[in-house]
Amino acid sequence: MESSQKYSILSNLCTRGLLAVALLTGLLPLVTRAQSGEVVPKAAPGAPIAMPGAPVQLGKNDTIMTGAILYEGDTIPYRVLADIYIFGGTPAQYARMMERWNRLRNAVYVTYPYAVAAGRVINDINAHLAFMSDEKERKAYIKSREKELRGQFTNQLEQMSVYQGRILMKLINRQTGNNCYEIIKEYKGGFNARVYQTVAFFFGSSLKQPYDASGEDQPIETVVQEINRMYSRR
Repeated sequence: MESSQKYSILSNLCTRGLLAVALLTGLLPLVTRAQSGEVVPKAAPGAPIAMPGAPVQLGKNDTIMTGAILYEGDTIPYRVLADIYIFGGTPAQYARMMERWNRLRNAVYVTYPYAVAAGRVINDINAHLAFMSDEKERKAYIKSREKELRGQFTNQLEQMSVYQGRILMKLINRQTGNNCYEIIKEYKGGFNARVYQTVAFFFGSSLKQPYDASGEDQPIETVVQEINRMYSRR
């Protein structure tokens, strides 16, 4: 055998021996752990194999802060996900739904400040009337407060649409606990309340409409809470 061939064969054997030593050095501990029943984590494709005893080098994204809860002795990470709304209608139905929602939301934004103001005035009137026993004195006080309200809100209320007026009556009920019919009956008498109720009926509304925050009027309540959060009003 020629010397060049002997050198080539010897070189190949040495190379294979070095590779075998390297593989055994790096993989033998993993094989031993696997045979002992310990779970061996899989490395990501292309990731270098950590040598035993070598310090672990963490990248900036390897440590992530997250919330956690304790459940039966275990610490379980958790994250609050954003709400997802699923609508099963057609695009045209969705467009109509959004149109109705935007109309309602705009009406609540327009009328809620007046409902809050009216609620404060009505509650203040009731507090004063509680100490008035003379009927003439009560009527004079109510008339003076009515004049005050007319001067303060007439121009703004006249610019509202019928739809916004309905929402306003709902919100006044929310703020005072009484529908508009009861309020008018208390301050202006039963006859006036019936007259106003008749007028409201011809406009497709009612002074007696209730307010159900968890039922029919939940969309209105949702917008009200949105406004309260925005202006920190409680």
